[in-house]
Amino acid sequence: MAVAAPPLRVLRCLCRVLLFLSQFYILSGGGSLNLERSQPLAQSIKDPGPTHTFTVVPRAAESTEIPPYMMKCPSNGLCSRLPADCIDCATNYSCVYGKPVTFDCTVKPSVTCVDQDFKPQRNFIINMTCRFCWQLPETDYECSNSTECMTVACPRQRYKANCTVRDHIHCLGNRTFPKMLYCNWTGGYKWSTALALSITLGGFGADRFYLGQWREGLGKLFSFGGLGIWTLIDVLLIGVGYVGPADGSLYI
Repeated sequence: MAVAAPPLRVLRCLCRVLLFLSQFYILSGGGSLNLERSQPLAQSIKDPGPTHTFTVVPRAAESTEIPPYMMKCPSNGLCSRLPADCIDCATNYSCVYGKPVTFDCTVKPSVTCVDQDFKPQRNFIINMTCRFCWQLPETDYECSNSTECMTVACPRQRYKANCTVRDHIHCLGNRTFPKMLYCNWTGGYKWSTALALSITLGGFGADRFYLGQWREGLGKLFSFGGLGIWTLIDVLLIGVGYVGPADGSLYI
């Protein structure tokens, strides 16, 4: 037993030395390297992978706006009687002017119409006269009025008006067009009233005052109608329509 004691002591000393060295190695930072190297592995296990983001695009709301031409389009009426703004026609500009012609037409979206048998219809044929919109009679279009031109003038004045074809009239080309028209607006003056004032109170200038010509009215007033001569002349001039309102308008 006395002989085996030294090896046991040596073995114990070696174990203590190894334990001390291992603790010293860990405290000096040698073990942190292994921990750092093990972190990516742990992260790779915990990492669920790249996340995918999905953007939810809201569905566009269906348009409920009513087209502007729908205000002129009657529902369930005859297709052949629809206004021109409610249909699209395959027009042919090579037709002979003034001759009857037929065109293939289709109603515009959202427009409902029927045929002679009251059945829904989309395509139909329309009959019209071959002519451009600006060649229509004056009763088939409406034009803007101008109050800046003289209706009583020599030569008679014209003005540039913008004309629009009536809804149920069909023609070729643009439905809105410019046109030179004679001045024909009125300011509300009556020819009969002006003539009556000229006959009865013309010597005091009442007719000229009524027509807005106050300078001539003052002249007649202070000259007693030009001693009657001016009064007689005005009766004739107003009677034939040569003397009119001062604003240049026509009599009613």
